[in-house]
Amino acid sequence: MAAQAQTRVSGEQRVSSVMHVRCADRIPEDVFRQVLEQCAELSPTVQALPPSAALVELKGALRYHGTDARRLGEVLRVRTLSRLGTDVRVGIGPTVTVAATASGQIDSPGGVLAVDPDQVVDWLGPLAVEALHGIGPKQASVLREYGVHCVGLLAAIPSATVQRLLGGKVGRLAADRARGIDPRPVAPRALPSSMSVRHAFAQQTLDGAVVRAALLDLVVQLGVQLRGRGQVARGLTLVLRFAGGASWEKTRRLPEASAHDDDLRTLAYRLIDAAGLQRGRLTGLALRGEDLTDAGQVAEQISLDQAREDRLVAEAVSDRIRKKFGPGAIGPAAALLHAS
Repeated sequence: MAAQAQTRVSGEQRVSSVMHVRCADRIPEDVFRQVLEQCAELSPTVQALPPSAALVELKGALRYHGTDARRLGEVLRVRTLSRLGTDVRVGIGPTVTVAATASGQIDSPGGVLAVDPDQVVDWLGPLAVEALHGIGPKQASVLREYGVHCVGLLAAIPSATVQRLLGGKVGRLAADRARGIDPRPVAPRALPSSMSVRHAFAQQTLDGAVVRAALLDLVVQLGVQLRGRGQVARGLTLVLRFAGGASWEKTRRLPEASAHDDDLRTLAYRLIDAAGLQRGRLTGLALRGEDLTDAGQVAEQISLDQAREDRLVAEAVSDRIRKKFGPGAIGPAAALLHAS
C-alpha cells in the first residue's frame, strides 16, 4: 500500500513545488507582512497563514526563475535575513502536508528542508506521529494508546481503522496524509490589512482612570487615521503590556464595520473590561483595527439616535479642524482628565 501511495503521489506531481514558510514565534505583524512580500517576489501564489506562516506555490516560478525549489527557499531565507533581520524555516514538498511537516522538522532559527516526491513515504515513515502536520496532541495521544507511534505505522493501518480511532473525516485525512496524499492547492490569500496605534506609559501605572484615558486617546487616533484613509475596521484587538514583560491580547468583532469613535470606543472599553485589571502594573497599550476594508464598500445605517447623530457631526467637525490646523489642534483625553 505504501508503494501504491508513493506511486500515486509521484504520478500526480513530479516535482516538489509547495513551500511552507515558518517565521519566528510572536513575530511582529509588520515584519510578517514584509516576509509575505518577499515570498511574493518569488511567486504570485502566496497564502498567508497568520500569525507566522505562509504557503507558496512555486510551479510557475520554477520555470520563470530557471532553478529548483530548494534554491528558491535558500534565496528567500537570505533575503529575509539580509533585508528584514529575521530568519525563516522553509519546508518544501509535493503537497501542503509534506512541506509543512518538513518546515516543522527544522531547528530554530532557520533553514531549508526539501523532500522530493519519490522520497515522501520513506521520509515520513520514521517521524513521530505528532510530527505529521495536521495531527494534534489529542489525536497523537489516541494513536499512541493503540501503539501507533510513527507516521509509517499510521500509513500501514487500513484507512477504515484510522477512521474508527479518530473519527470519520479526521481519520480519513490522517490516513491519506500519512501516505503523502494531500490534494489541497495553495489558495492565494493576503493577510487582512490592519492598523495599529500604541501608547507607552512614562511609568508603570495601576490607575484605571489613566489607563482608560490613554485607551480613549488610542481610539481617537485610530478613528482619525481610518477615516483619513477612507477605511473601516471589522474588528479590534487590544494588547496590554505589563511590568516584567508579560502581555494580554484579545480580539473582538465590531457589530458592523466602522471607523467612528463612538463604535470603536464602545468595543475598546468592552475589551479593557474583559481584561479584568486589578493589580496589574501596565507599561503600555496597543489598539489594532482588524480586517480593514474600503469605507465605500460598506453600507452605513441611518441612525434614529439623535445623540449619536450629533456626535458624528462633531466628529466630522473635529476631523476638519485637525486637517486644517494639525493633529494637535484638539487636546487628548488625558488632558481632559487632568482638567476635570
